[in-house]
Amino acid sequence: MLGKTRLSAAILAALVIGGAPGCALYEKCGLGCPGDAAITSEVRARFAQHPVLEPPNLLHVQTLDHVVYLTGIVDTDLEKQIATAVAFEAPGVTNVINSIGLSGNR
Repeated sequence: MLGKTRLSAAILAALVIGGAPGCALYEKCGLGCPGDAAITSEVRARFAQHPVLEPPNLLHVQTLDHVVYLTGIVDTDLEKQIATAVAFEAPGVTNVINSIGLSGNR
């Protein structure tokens, strides 16, 4: 029985140690840092100040660990670039990941 316990402990240790590098990929605050919601609100407010980013464009903003993630659809590549630049202007933003697609309407 002692052999099985040691084997189980060794397997568990290997899983924990093997999983540690994956944890390093997870951002420093886990599921969100204080201020992420405020950053998202600020980016949305800044988008509202730019008519080129208004509907019919469909933009979604999410912040995780001070990184802003942009998704949705715009008509032109210039609008996509503007969205990135505007998001970077918000206080507290450390990076912007732009996954906005182009509608192909223009």
